[in-house]
Amino acid sequence: MSFMKKIILAAFLMMLFLTRSLGQTGTVKASSAIPQFRMQLTNGQYFSSAEIAKNKPFVLIYFAPDCDHCMILMDKLFKKIHQLDKASVVMITFKPLNELTAFEKKYNVPKYQNIRVGTEGTTYVVRNYYKLQKTPFTAVYDKKGMLVFSYKEETPVDEMLARLKKL
Repeated sequence: MSFMKKIILAAFLMMLFLTRSLGQTGTVKASSAIPQFRMQLTNGQYFSSAEIAKNKPFVLIYFAPDCDHCMILMDKLFKKIHQLDKASVVMITFKPLNELTAFEKKYNVPKYQNIRVGTEGTTYVVRNYYKLQKTPFTAVYDKKGMLVFSYKEETPVDEMLARLKKL
């Protein structure tokens, strides 16, 4: 094999390794804590990261109510929503409140005590914290509030629920 081919092969393998290493966790470090955020709920009240239940796993989903990929995730997730009963769940968007009202009705979100849905508006605190370019994004945190895993692409619901169950 020629020297140039070896260099190209080595570069290719290095890029492949880096891509696999970053994988679905992207640039978020595995030891990252929950971002400090504040979001407005559809009832006009505010909810912040300080109010997340302690000593429980936590799932953060950043979504857009008009995103097809997000709605596919939500349809799959809400079919198995009771598997999240022992976790705190925050679904946050940057979209205006009026777009969240139909979402909450569709999934009957108010009946779930452990789920909060709201908007961070144009502050983009959560969006910038995770360096998000698209939705949906899902982050799973342990009982100590440390990031266990994140999905920057499609969230495989069964895999995510299996990870959550181990916490």
